[in-house]
Amino acid sequence: MFGCFGWPTPSSGGTLIGTLVMKVLHVHAHFDDFEFVAAGTFERWRRQLGPEFSGKIVVCTDGRSGHHFRSREETARVRLAEQAASAELGGYAFELLCKPNGQPFEEACRVLTTDLLAALWTSIREFEPDYLICPPLPTDPQAGVHPDHITVAEAVRRVAYMINVPHAFLTEYPVADESQSRWVKTPVILHAYDGYMAGANTADLVVDVEEAFDLIAAESWCHQSQINEWLPWVARHHIEPTANLDAWKQKLRARFDRQARELGLPPGRASEAFAVTAWGIVPTWSQLQRDFPGLVEDPVRAERLRSKLARWGAE
Repeated sequence: MFGCFGWPTPSSGGTLIGTLVMKVLHVHAHFDDFEFVAAGTFERWRRQLGPEFSGKIVVCTDGRSGHHFRSREETARVRLAEQAASAELGGYAFELLCKPNGQPFEEACRVLTTDLLAALWTSIREFEPDYLICPPLPTDPQAGVHPDHITVAEAVRRVAYMINVPHAFLTEYPVADESQSRWVKTPVILHAYDGYMAGANTADLVVDVEEAFDLIAAESWCHQSQINEWLPWVARHHIEPTANLDAWKQKLRARFDRQARELGLPPGRASEAFAVTAWGIVPTWSQLQRDFPGLVEDPVRAERLRSKLARWGAE
């Protein structure tokens, strides 16, 4: 029986004695989604903050449907092991999200369920991140979508207000004493870039992750059943089977350049893009400048973001 899984790493601990740890949680649908959109930013945080940074990713589906010649059970086992290998390289923790009954969510989770909301609520409250990164929701009806991605994005939006509502899902996760509740902070919630939404992505924050490019390549290279088997079959990402890591780096570089063209960024350097939402706590511009390493300076983009945050009531 395939069950849920958590992979702790040295970076996944709580607050150090006398030290305030910044926690960042990345929530996405599939094994390997993180590596393509946020792994470089996690690494820049890790290098800058050391033990004062705690990064974790939550994968919301079991991955078993995303293959064409492996059985579903084998695919689930292989993809879980690949994510564990990537986590070991990246020094982050990861969790395969479980339903309240202890079983993982199936891939192609096209319907938003109470179990998914409850499980996310529990996972977020237990980690209590400062920043939560998730997929975007398309507003353009012509934008392409991946059904799992938008289900996860909608689940995060639905549960965001309830993060500090301690009785929200006590039916699914009962407690012995409902009069004893823990206050939990609500994070800043950001959207990552989504390659399925070509033309509909936005970038409030752009992080230069060139210095982490080799690690991004190594982490994503762990996902062999995806990049060398499944993605060439699906044929949506211009990826053919790759002989070695050096050849994969060339393909990954081309992928970053395509993202840069879509977002109007200079090519030739790896960067990751994020959009700020009002789903959680609305940050100030100075807070984002302080917390994000390697921000690419752009006065027009910065003024647009400052104006948006001011309209939303950032203090």
